[in-house]
Amino acid sequence: MMRKKVLLMGKSGGGKTSMRSIIFANYSAKDTRRLGATMDVEQSYVRFLGNLILNLWDCGGQEAFMECYFAAQKDNIFKNVEVLIYVFDVQSQDVDKDLHYYQSCLESILQHSSHAKIFCLIHKMDLVPEDLRDNLFNERQNMLMEISRPLQCVCFRTSIWDETLYKAWSQIVYQLVPNVKGLEKTLSNFADIIDADEILLFEKATFLVISHCTRKPHRDSRRFEKISDIIKQFKLSCSKLTAAFQSMEVRNSTFACFIELLTPNTYVMVVISDPSISSEVTLINIRNARKVFEKLEKDVSRN
Repeated sequence: MMRKKVLLMGKSGGGKTSMRSIIFANYSAKDTRRLGATMDVEQSYVRFLGNLILNLWDCGGQEAFMECYFAAQKDNIFKNVEVLIYVFDVQSQDVDKDLHYYQSCLESILQHSSHAKIFCLIHKMDLVPEDLRDNLFNERQNMLMEISRPLQCVCFRTSIWDETLYKAWSQIVYQLVPNVKGLEKTLSNFADIIDADEILLFEKATFLVISHCTRKPHRDSRRFEKISDIIKQFKLSCSKLTAAFQSMEVRNSTFACFIELLTPNTYVMVVISDPSISSEVTLINIRNARKVFEKLEKDVSRN
């Protein structure tokens, strides 16, 4: 069993607990309205890909708690961190204080977990007029990358109301999956064998994309996150009807798309545009690939 510590930090009311609940606890965006403020540090253990345990520390952002993190609790909180996720409320009225606390986090990370990966989420972007979002995000991103030196940070624009949340968290979790390159290579080989346009591998519980192979260009660069969002909502609808989501096939005159349970911890999505390949053949190929991916998943979890 492998455990990896993830710190989720930022100002109180910035949306940390809401995003955690949507990604890991199957909340819908509207359900997060009933969540209260996090008091001090709330720890949770999330099983991911079978034997990978994410030890998620959701740190309350009230000023008294923040000050305590950098004083009495510094060693406990910032030791052995694999990932720091810092959430910035895009509508915050006190940007200077937000940046001050972020810099304090960076100093503590540098001291206790200098290997940690840093991600900054510019959150609640849905509240910004659409024509201003690109410029505002680019401005914040450039500022945060400069402030973060000598550490490097990766920035995402996010909102609980659209697929941007899945884009950010998919790429964060991707950094935590051991031997993900081996997984990608096997997926690429599988795509060549069955002549697929594209194959995506989703983690079962969260429906985050953990690996993909694309053999034909696609005009929509945000399609992975949109699919995660749509299927997650569909899974939730199924659960309310006491019916477990197992598989799906979508077909029209130009392509066929199959979503199937691949291993005990993953779903696969296969997109094929060759009309000569029947559904039955593709489903047989997916079933035949299961043992290979189950073995690979066990090997990944042991590394």
